[in-house]
Amino acid sequence: MSGTLQGTGVSPGAGFGPARVMSRAAPPPPADVPHGGDAGAERDRALGALERVAADLQERGERAGGEGGKILQAQALMARDPGLSDEVAELVRAGKSAARAVYEGFGRYRSMLAEAGGYLGARVADLDDVRDRALAVLDGRPVADAVPAGAGPYVLVARDLAPADTALLSPDQVAAFVTEEGGPTSHTSIIARAMGVPAVVACPGATAVAPGTPVLADGSSGLVRLAPSAEEVAAARGAAAARRAALAAVTGPGATADGHAVPLLANIGGPQDLADALEHGAEGVGLYRTEFLFLGRAEAPSAEEQEAAYLEVLEAFPGGQVVVRTLDAGADKPLAFLPPPGEEPNPALGERGIRLLRLHPEVMETQLAALARAASRGTAVLRVMAPMVATAEEAALFAAACREAGLPSAGVMIEVPSAALRAADLAAEADFFSVGTNDLAQYAFAADRQVGALAALHDAWQPALLDLVALAAAGAAGRDRPCGVCGEAAGDPVLACVLVGLGAASLSMSAPALPAVRAALARHSREQCRLAARAARAAASPAQARDAAREHLPGLSELGL
Repeated sequence: MSGTLQGTGVSPGAGFGPARVMSRAAPPPPADVPHGGDAGAERDRALGALERVAADLQERGERAGGEGGKILQAQALMARDPGLSDEVAELVRAGKSAARAVYEGFGRYRSMLAEAGGYLGARVADLDDVRDRALAVLDGRPVADAVPAGAGPYVLVARDLAPADTALLSPDQVAAFVTEEGGPTSHTSIIARAMGVPAVVACPGATAVAPGTPVLADGSSGLVRLAPSAEEVAAARGAAAARRAALAAVTGPGATADGHAVPLLANIGGPQDLADALEHGAEGVGLYRTEFLFLGRAEAPSAEEQEAAYLEVLEAFPGGQVVVRTLDAGADKPLAFLPPPGEEPNPALGERGIRLLRLHPEVMETQLAALARAASRGTAVLRVMAPMVATAEEAALFAAACREAGLPSAGVMIEVPSAALRAADLAAEADFFSVGTNDLAQYAFAADRQVGALAALHDAWQPALLDLVALAAAGAAGRDRPCGVCGEAAGDPVLACVLVGLGAASLSMSAPALPAVRAALARHSREQCRLAARAARAAASPAQARDAAREHLPGLSELGL
């Protein structure tokens, strides 16, 4: 089998090896076969399978740690959802077999998530994985090792990849990921970047590749070569080695070639991510996702527990900055102790983030107080920001709450188009901005970020998205406020130069992306970055925008980027 396939590159680098094609396809349990008559025993069998899956996912998450661990912990919560258990039990009482009850129970939840779209819609693949694992337990099939066995390194090919399949892999085992579905912000992409493994997603025809076929996957261009020549493989490996050497040669704080400082920060979910951030040279934290401290709990963490978690991060970066996002609950992150106001047709567009905290001010007050106490004990500069802010009124409300708690710096996330369009108004109330390009793209293009067919709309090079970032940065600059970028776009070394040209004051990303971004900035002046930004915004498509920007960034070729 030879030829090429084209997908979307989401984790840079080139990986070569034999294809391992993963499939867990199994027919749905028959709908017309009832259980044997003992409803109680059948219910216990179904719920026991769910608990076994939850325990396995939780254990895997604890071993994996980092981004993969957090995703697995969230999947374990899905398997233990009380509403799902009640639904399954009711279906068994109605005569369904344990397997069919699990299948239909998940199906109803799946439909709700898919219709919701956005963050919720992005969880459909995770829900399917939990369901399939439970069905495998009930059928007596193995579920622990869905990845085909054999020595690596290999290229793992699949329709999509579940976090439980990939979170415990290492770059020594897998040379690259190639999937038919997914997008730049799917879990496959997130885990691949965290591992530093090349990845191509939204690649039609990937699962038709015959197992064992030699595959060369380029995680930058999205090109997948089948049965490449020895010369092509050697060239890719040589380029990868040269790239690693060039990146390793650039150290120190982030800055352009003419000395314009651009702090390079890490996105983290808690203290467990600090080692990776420090290893890759993070100057601080640009996005501390505090919701991971709250997930999976019947009650909110105490003020003392929160303070300890925040202080540990602050102490890791003496003199640096740590930007904390307050609890981003709602939508795909429901909390048992923080119920939504009622049934929402589309939770991703409902009461989430700052909107939900307005309904439960005691939760925000406790968190802000814990942050203020941690800041008084730590040596880093603490900045606190609110998620999903859409209006100046919401920005003012959050700023007032921060001042009341004794926090001197209150910022807002720019994640919805209204915030970018009226950035000057928000800057009058907030001390700083941080642009979340993942959600900003999702809401700007009305495109679920998990749907492979819509991956092009989540390309961070979309000129319309660059326009929104430019508006946010200009609005901040007009009030002498800094505007950083903490979305996945900041981790693209080429786009990082463009973001600086658009006015980004700092860049925050997954820790493994830091060296490439640092090296790209160090090769170019601020004026070159500005010229690249203007050229990208003047383009008509993402591909044209990237090509136009590269013309003004000649140092990229020296880095193999």
